[in-house]
Amino acid sequence: MFHPNAYLKNMRNVRCGLEARTKILLLLDDQYCSAGELAHKTGLSYNVVMYHLRLLDHGGIVGRKGGRKYVWLSTGVGQTRLT
Repeated sequence: MFHPNAYLKNMRNVRCGLEARTKILLLLDDQYCSAGELAHKTGLSYNVVMYHLRLLDHGGIVGRKGGRKYVWLSTGVGQTRLT
């Protein structure tokens, strides 16, 4: 099962992208993280994490704050989980 916000408009949502975005979003739901920390904790490469963070940022699902070492956070925009 994928995170509801892992599905993006205006692009093909293939399984590997959904899995990567789900890993990222699950971590960002709990805490703020830098891209390097996300890469380390998810087991994805830094470039893959940055690619998906940019896609999610463009969709308004995540945002960044801070100086040169940005911290990424979930904005709360998008679909919510049904549990």
